[in-house]
Amino acid sequence: MKSKLFIIISFFFLISCNNDEDVLPKPSGFLRLDYPLKAYSKIETSHYRFEIPKNINSFINQKDWMKIEYPKLKASINITYKPVNNNMGSLLAEAKKLTTKHRKKADAIYFETYENPTKKVYGQISNITGNAASSVQFLATDREKHFLMGSLHFNTVPNYDSIYPAIKFIEKDILHLMETIQWKK
Repeated sequence: MKSKLFIIISFFFLISCNNDEDVLPKPSGFLRLDYPLKAYSKIETSHYRFEIPKNINSFINQKDWMKIEYPKLKASINITYKPVNNNMGSLLAEAKKLTTKHRKKADAIYFETYENPTKKVYGQISNITGNAASSVQFLATDREKHFLMGSLHFNTVPNYDSIYPAIKFIEKDILHLMETIQWKK
């Protein structure tokens, strides 16, 4: 009798445990960042002006160098201004050197040319994929008097997959910055 009861109970356990759905653990949560709506304001130095997002911090020093901070994203764009004095070749070489030094950590570097002949703005945006220290670098010049270099940095250990949405968000601001550059005489 005990053996029959054992067989019946075992049979019910086997039947009740037959579930067609596999039980999987829940995936880890992902960081959710709330991005503000785009609204821009003009910022001006003695050599150039352009538009930057209203909801960020900006600092300009005596050399017309600028730091644009995104506190909520823990990111900043560092902009360097240099006058052109028959040294365009060396300025372009320096900008290229700053971009290519990230090759060790980068998976790839993509270059995109920007030109606006009516405003005399010629430049390049470099997208650096992978866990490099800088994800986006750019330059803009009028080819005569003005030269800007900029780079995007995050105040965190670079993990490209995690910061990718923030990179794309800020990259739109960089493109807007380049589209609105006006050189001063």
